Amino acid sequence: MSEEESIRALREALEFSPENHPLRRHLGRSLLRLGRADEAEQEFQTIVRALPGDSTALVDLATAFFQQGKYSAASVIIEDLVKRRDTPAPAYLLHARLLLQAGDVSFAVTEYRAAIQEDPAIADTDLAARLGVNDEPASEVSDGRLRATWGGDDPGEAKKATEFERPRIGFSDVGGMAELKEEIRMKIIYPLQHADMFAAYGKTIGGGILMYGPPGCGKTHLARATAGEIKAGFLAIGIHDVLDMWIGSSEKALHGLFQSARANKPSVMFFDEVDALGASRTDMKTSAGRHLINQFLAEMDGTESSNDGVLILAATNAPWNLDSAFRRPGRFDRIIFVPPPDREGRADILRLLLKGKPVDTIDHDAVAKKTEDYSGADLKLVVDQTIEAKLQQAMKTGRPEPITTRDLLAAVGRVRSSTKDWFTSARNYALYSNQSGLYDDILRYLKLIK
Repeated sequence: MSEEESIRALREALEFSPENHPLRRHLGRSLLRLGRADEAEQEFQTIVRALPGDSTALVDLATAFFQQGKYSAASVIIEDLVKRRDTPAPAYLLHARLLLQAGDVSFAVTEYRAAIQEDPAIADTDLAARLGVNDEPASEVSDGRLRATWGGDDPGEAKKATEFERPRIGFSDVGGMAELKEEIRMKIIYPLQHADMFAAYGKTIGGGILMYGPPGCGKTHLARATAGEIKAGFLAIGIHDVLDMWIGSSEKALHGLFQSARANKPSVMFFDEVDALGASRTDMKTSAGRHLINQFLAEMDGTESSNDGVLILAATNAPWNLDSAFRRPGRFDRIIFVPPPDREGRADILRLLLKGKPVDTIDHDAVAKKTEDYSGADLKLVVDQTIEAKLQQAMKTGRPEPITTRDLLAAVGRVRSSTKDWFTSARNYALYSNQSGLYDDILRYLKLIK
């Protein structure tokens, strides 16, 4: 039996026994091995909802987040698990990976040792080598203690050359978000299209916009569309593009990325999960992390080189973790809440997702009405599951049938909104850590204020 047939068989078995959590866990882990972490996430979310305190399910969910690069979401789960007395070994191991990703190598070593002490069979030779655990004395990394280097053999020098995309999508390819698009037009697009007018008022071309909100609501897609709208180079920057195990190399890598953007303007730099790079300095356990934030702030200020023509967009699911210095004028001076799409936006997204697919007459508005609080990613999963169901049907009948409104509504019944967990956490910050009114948009969305 092929891997795809095995996955299909597991899904069919779960249709008859949806409460069989070991079977669903097996499906989720099989999907992880195949690199389909987004699908695995949905399976593990189902288990976590049924078994809220189950540590195995929580580690599996955090692993799915980690494989997708959702490091903040993974950290929230794992940091809670490692505080428990009965912390499972896989939680320590994943915590070590997350700490290494964040540049806190010495703490990562501690957590890795805790993992293998709890369960020696869980040892990971590749991770141990990266952490310098049990290495030779001459090794460049020894037990997490790093040697500073700025020379030619620095691993930071080996980072791949910066590659700029030329996105072929624009705002017309992004469903909904009308107000957010207008904000970006005023901050980024109009200054380029009407440079003389903005210059008359002394406004330079550049600056930053920080987008925050629940995951899967189109922040990355909108950033890429912004670059396409103005025919600018697009540079997507993740934490792995900057953080390095070597002292000073992370700052050097960040400086190199900004220099590349300045040399290729107009350009759009997009920092995904920016809170991982710009976390509050008061929360930093290492001076290396604080140095990186200071470097980031200096680059945004353009203290050594002008950022005119460099447009900076960033996204985060946890704006409360971002250092307040990033919100000063000239940095991320526009902070915009990106909520789940409204009813009209959901209908637009469905039209885009179904474009080019065999469909019958679809009542997009009826489906949109049934998907309140769904993110764009949730809607994509609805469409994907609809297509999968139609393919299964076609395999039995020998003929393909077009997608109908009823098919979509059936899939909606199997897909739950992924934004509700985020709003549970965000609501607390908006109610109790909102002296400046920064999170009022969250309270308005939740209808807690007008």
